[in-house]
Amino acid sequence: MARYTGPKTKIARKFGQAIFGDDKAFEKRNYPPGQHGANKRRGKKSEYAIQLMEKQKAKYTYGVLEKQFRNMFKKATAAQGITGEVLLQLCESRLDNVVFRMGVAPTRSGARQLVSHRHITVNGQKVNVPSYQLKAGDVVGVREKSKSLEVIQNSLANSSNVYEWITWNTGSMEGTYVAVPARIQIPEQINEQFIVELYSK
Repeated sequence: MARYTGPKTKIARKFGQAIFGDDKAFEKRNYPPGQHGANKRRGKKSEYAIQLMEKQKAKYTYGVLEKQFRNMFKKATAAQGITGEVLLQLCESRLDNVVFRMGVAPTRSGARQLVSHRHITVNGQKVNVPSYQLKAGDVVGVREKSKSLEVIQNSLANSSNVYEWITWNTGSMEGTYVAVPARIQIPEQINEQFIVELYSK
């Protein structure tokens, strides 16, 4: 299973956002990486550079590699609606992302691992594919044998985020993916229009 395994704080510093979640190292050095540190680099970024950076930010945020991301863009292009918005909705509908949003895991990479290790169920069936696309009404839960896992218990105890398109029942450790979120409901700071422009060239 392909995934990004390189340095995370360095990438977060590049974008100026803690895109991988809470990061103490990023908080200490929230300026671009490199020899010149916080010094502003000369020259203005080209239109292509800005578009490419936005695409990379989206890929790193959702933990998706290039081939998978391009396939999602093709799917978004073929679907009805605004391409950029549909692309982000596809990213949000991934099982690993919804597990993260529900608070079962503290990060998306942690959620991806829980799914891969068969700790998560969808409509009562074990699913170990992090990119599994959820549909409105799907019930996501923690497998019975995994409910006592310390990593899950700690994550749920520290989770305070509430999303309008997701419900969660702590008692049964199950949640419902109520609806596909509208763009305004997605909190990620991504300019999807730049991604559409980049792929449309």
